[in-house]
Parts: sequence; C-alpha cells; structure tokens
Amino acid sequence: MEKAKDQVRYLVFDVESVADGSLVAKIKFPTESLDESQAVRRYREELLAKYDHEFIPYTYHVPVAVVIAKVTADFRLVDLVSLDEPHHRPHVMTWQFWRGWEMYGRPTWVSFNGRTFDMPLMELAAFRYGISASQWFSQRGADSPRYRYNSEAHLDLQDVLTNYGAVRFSGGLNLAAQLLGKPGKMEIEGYMVQELVESGRLSDVSDYCRCDVLDTYFVFLRTLVLQGRLNLEEERERVAETKSWLEEQAEAVPVYRRYLEHWGDWHNPWPHGEPAAARRTAVDEPVVSGS
Repeated sequence: MEKAKDQVRYLVFDVESVADGSLVAKIKFPTESLDESQAVRRYREELLAKYDHEFIPYTYHVPVAVVIAKVTADFRLVDLVSLDEPHHRPHVMTWQFWRGWEMYGRPTWVSFNGRTFDMPLMELAAFRYGISASQWFSQRGADSPRYRYNSEAHLDLQDVLTNYGAVRFSGGLNLAAQLLGKPGKMEIEGYMVQELVESGRLSDVSDYCRCDVLDTYFVFLRTLVLQGRLNLEEERERVAETKSWLEEQAEAVPVYRRYLEHWGDWHNPWPHGEPAAARRTAVDEPVVSGS
C-alpha cells in the first residue's frame, strides 16, 4: 500500500453536486412555505428568466458524487474510485477528499474547470462540515497550493487551453474529449443531476462522474503532449493501457462497458510520422531579397 501511495503523482477529479433545497428556501424565500424541491425549482426559474441559465451558484451546493483517478508520475492511470460509494454522504466524501490528498503526499490535482467550481465547492464543503484542510490553506505566497497560478498544486486543463481565461472554451470538457474521439457526454448531462438525485438515482450520478473523470484523464494526456511532456507515441501507449484496464474492470463497474461502447480512436493525420515538408518552417527557407 505504501508503495502504491508513493507512485501516485496526480489526482484527476470531478465533483457532481446538487443545490441544498433547505438552504435555498431559507436564503431566497424565507417568507414562503416552499419545500426543498419547490425552492430549487423556483430559484432555477428566476435564474433562467434573468440570466438565460438555470444553474444555481455553487455556494448553495453540496457534493453528491466525487470521483478520483490515481495517476503515476509517468502519467499511467492505476485506479479510479468514487468516494463513499454507495452511500455518497457529503460529509464523508469531503473528509475523504482532503485526507486522501494528504495521505498520498499532496499530489497535483487535475481538473477541467475545477478551479472555478469543483475546488471552491470542496473548500466550502469542508467549511460546512467542520473539516480541516490546513495543508491546502497554507499561506506561502506563490507556493501556496491555492495560489491562482500554482499548477503544481492544481492543474486546471481549461486554464491551460484558455490561457487562464483569456478566451472562453465553448463546448467544455465534452468538446475537448470528443476532439480526441472519446465519448464525452452520453446519456446524462450536468443539468440532469438535481432531478436524478431527487429521484434516488445516486448510482447513475456516480457513473456519470466516473465517465467525466475518464474524459478529463484523456484530455490531460493530450495537454501533456501540447506542453511537450509526452510525445504522441507515449500518449498512444497510455490510452491503450487505460482501454485494457477498463475492459478488465467492466464486469465490476458496468458503466465502463457503456463508455467503451462509445469509444472512438483519435484520427491521426500523421499515420507514418510527420512528413519532412511539414517539419520545415519559415526559418528553413532561404531568404530571397527583392530587387
């Protein structure tokens, strides 16, 4: 076990959450006798009318599924877990999230848009449930794990692809994954989570979260190629290894079978390696001066 802990260098994660209806009722509609579902529905209707979206701010949310992939220093996926499954108790998942990060020696968190949603949600959950995250909140200036540009503590892949928000990444993780031939969104999408939880389908939400983490892992690998930390052949090997791992795990975790049914391979435009003409750049060309 200790050896396995030493091997884990990255934690690729995703969080699914729902609005706390009792909190929404108390804060937004204190003088009205609304039950939890009514309060959430009313607030979503107000947001849709005013802002053209119905997503309730994360400050009202509690986590209902937290999935983490454990990845080695050479970027191999070795395990993928849904915290506190099958119970998915918010306070237990929050405790496991922070204690697990410390137990594995504070690996790099890897997310897609986690800096603006998933991580603040888990920080606020620790606040709500009285859980210490002292190592995460340590104050060391630019070395602090929470420092905006500390990618050694938290690598948000959307930050990389948007130059820290300089542009908007329309399409999100779904688009990034499908560019690589991976499933992206299948039967479930984020806006459906509230209703799924209210109808008792927590296992479906956990499965959805597992698939998002797999998509994030594959986007992570391609981002490493972009940064020059992996080459395409090494990425291909990691993808093939992960596919084999999913096939082995599919009997125990049936959602992996559905993920594989939607699997696609990235179309490589350089099947025989980059041709010489493509490798040439303007600096290779002779300078021709005009007369």
